[in-house]
Amino acid sequence: MNTVVERELELRLVLSPERSIAVPARLVYAAADPFAVSVTFHLGSQNPVHWTFARELLVEGVFRPCGHGDVRIWPSKVGGRNVLLMALSSPDGDALLQAPSVAVSAWLDRTLTLVPPGTEHERLEMDAGLARLLEPAPADDLWRGDPWSEEAPGPDGE
Repeated sequence: MNTVVERELELRLVLSPERSIAVPARLVYAAADPFAVSVTFHLGSQNPVHWTFARELLVEGVFRPCGHGDVRIWPSKVGGRNVLLMALSSPDGDALLQAPSVAVSAWLDRTLTLVPPGTEHERLEMDAGLARLLEPAPADDLWRGDPWSEEAPGPDGE
């Protein structure tokens, strides 16, 4: 079963109300990290820019403005087309990006089919991970007894 959903698409980096430039991007959703989505922007340099944020934020942003701080998303229309606007802020700078709503929504539908909302926690295997963390290690046996009892071996092992 495919546990990663990817989509290549072209976003627009908004420079001003009259000017924007194309930015190739890749959307990635991995069932192993079920609460997150990643966007990689290829800006023509050797080092692409990666952003990771909550899938729920993107799902909600398709319908209404959401987010605060580093990532804000809202639906809009540009030239009669439905778009998603993503405002990203970091110490390195700010960016306003336009994404085609239809393409993002189709990709999101695939992620929601792979891991339906409300079932994300089942993918994390938290119970098994917690059990592994809490299972006794061989060295734990040294501390199970009372170190102050007369039966405890001394420093020479006697």
